Amino acid sequence: MDKLTIKIILTLLVLAISGCSSIEKEEEVVPDKSAQALFVDARAALDSGLYQKAIQILSAIDSRFPFGPISHQVQLDLIYAYYKSGDAAQGIALADRFLRLNPNNSNVDYVYYMRALINISTEENLFQDLAGIDRTDRDPEASRSAFKDLKRIVTEYPNSKYAADARKRMLEIRSRLAKYELAVAKFYYKREAYASAANRGRYVVEYFSPSPEVEQALVMMIECYEKLELDDLKKNALQVLAANYPNNKLVN
Repeated sequence: MDKLTIKIILTLLVLAISGCSSIEKEEEVVPDKSAQALFVDARAALDSGLYQKAIQILSAIDSRFPFGPISHQVQLDLIYAYYKSGDAAQGIALADRFLRLNPNNSNVDYVYYMRALINISTEENLFQDLAGIDRTDRDPEASRSAFKDLKRIVTEYPNSKYAADARKRMLEIRSRLAKYELAVAKFYYKREAYASAANRGRYVVEYFSPSPEVEQALVMMIECYEKLELDDLKKNALQVLAANYPNNKLVN
């Protein structure tokens, strides 16, 4: 290795090290201020859409003043900042902690709502949606968790200002969950596991009505019962189909 090559390598190393140092310097050190003063800075960062900066300041307040008068609001804002920054893991962890330690807090409905939004966000993928990729067969665990939180708001906090949006989002999630159950039912049907397929269809009818997928679920049940020669169950499913979807081809 000649001297010129060694000199180039050393120069690159120096540049890399200095680059890392400059990055570290760019990370803003949270100043030594009162909790209230830092909170003002954090709110300004949130209002400006500087969510990483807000997270840094709010986290500092949370660690420096864990029992202060604004500690709960700091945690609520931190949950929101994690949501907006796309850090689902931290947002859910903090929401879980808040609910565990403050079950009677007046903002519990907000925390359930935010945890639901964070879980919903984890299932959204713009690139897959634009590509037209069918994701109905992917286990919607996050959707189930979101649905539970939204349902809790609607049932336990019906007067919450988040209740109306919770109801709307529950309808959207219900369809997503129903599609998943139907995808699993079709999987079983193709493998001639007709009892399992029928059970999945019945689950959709029982737990996701009303939804557009109920008609398909009833058809799945009828076809499975026919394969299993369960005439009474097939007749009952046909009656339900005829009563709710009279134009279905199996009715005529």
